[in-house]
Amino acid sequence: MRKLIGILLLTLLISAETEFADPKPSIDEPRRIVFSIVSGEDEEIHHVLSAANNVLKFYGPENVEMEVVAYYHGIRALLKKEKKIALRVDVLMQYDVTFIACGNTMQTKGIKPSELVEGSEIVTAGIVEMIERVKEGWINIRP
Repeated sequence: MRKLIGILLLTLLISAETEFADPKPSIDEPRRIVFSIVSGEDEEIHHVLSAANNVLKFYGPENVEMEVVAYYHGIRALLKKEKKIALRVDVLMQYDVTFIACGNTMQTKGIKPSELVEGSEIVTAGIVEMIERVKEGWINIRP
């Protein structure tokens, strides 16, 4: 009997739906989310891009404002020469995800704007971009 109750509870937990906080996400009240990419490792870059994609799928792209800020070794995520990553970045850009490159990192690593995925934006300091978005109420996700 105890086992049956446990299975029933587990089934209820698995099928539980997320309850939206007020205000619910909408075109007028989008969820404002900022991700950072600081690692140059493929697995970590793809993890952030997958997390961003999952958020878009769940809420719907029309209900989300999203930025991905790449700095330190994570700047690799915005390089054209990284074909597989660049393709994923381009697809997310088509859903109005903004990708931001750290100008300080670019200067330190000798990266020219022409080396970035087309459509990438450049700011002076990626970390300051993160601070300002959080200060404005954006949700900082670091998967």
